[in-house]
Amino acid sequence: MQYRNLGKSGLKISEIALGGWLNFSNYVDEGLSIRLIQHAFAAGVNLFDVADVYADGQAEVALGKALKDLPRDQIVVATKCRGRMWPGPLGEGLSKGHIMAACEASLKRLQVGHIDLYQVHWPDEETPIEETMEAFDLLVSQGKVRYIGCSNFSAKQLEAAQKVATKRSFCRFISSQPRYNLFFRDPEKHLFPACAKLGVGNIVYSPLAHGVLSGKYRTGEAPSRGRLSRSDYESRWGSDEFFAKAAALAALAAEYSMTTAQLALRWCLHQPVVSAVIVGARSHEQLDENLAASSHTLDEDQYQAVSKLVG
Repeated sequence: MQYRNLGKSGLKISEIALGGWLNFSNYVDEGLSIRLIQHAFAAGVNLFDVADVYADGQAEVALGKALKDLPRDQIVVATKCRGRMWPGPLGEGLSKGHIMAACEASLKRLQVGHIDLYQVHWPDEETPIEETMEAFDLLVSQGKVRYIGCSNFSAKQLEAAQKVATKRSFCRFISSQPRYNLFFRDPEKHLFPACAKLGVGNIVYSPLAHGVLSGKYRTGEAPSRGRLSRSDYESRWGSDEFFAKAAALAALAAEYSMTTAQLALRWCLHQPVVSAVIVGARSHEQLDENLAASSHTLDEDQYQAVSKLVG
């Protein structure tokens, strides 16, 4: 496993992270979730990414149980807040009140003394960014959080948050978590350049386009049990066009002695501002295939060939 600094911070993370969206205690039972986490750690993964809303808090619970048998000082626990976790007007959002309460709840579910990377799950247009950054800064000063990051922020939203943090001497975001893969390259337009300028690293999700870039689906076949419902799947990448691109990618991957999934992950990691890719897994075999991407390399000519092939 290869490790990279997260942005300009001193935090070193595995370039492949294990994520808990629809994996820990949802589509995967808790016992298997724990075994997958422990298996990933044994293979060199040190970054585990969840959110309070994943499986109504149970993803954090499963991760917390897995951590009991792992060396805490070698683990980077990443979670998020923003979504609705309890009834009433304070049950969601990025107000100071919600953030402080949500953090306490996450610490209890995770059974840890601190969160290594606490992230804004998505923006809250109804709360001033000054209030959000103040709350995150307070959590860091209290020792409950080590680093902070954001997810699903645009370049402008990230720049605004960093500007406020600098002006008020608050802690700054060290990471961004956008959707990014061969079929969805929007972050390259504005977000990645902003991150490069600001020294922010990216931990990207959906690097395999919800499984389409794994090569496991065929034309006209949508997953009956996976990351997307049939309607969502078909509206994004479940079309003949993307299946054809995935098939072409598979042929190229074979030339490079990789699987389709490994090539897709390696392609994402070629971006200088990408610090890690988040993968999911429902079996040890699937996890091992994805983690093996860290043992491969992709030179500039190969990167360009892949980019041109997919278009």
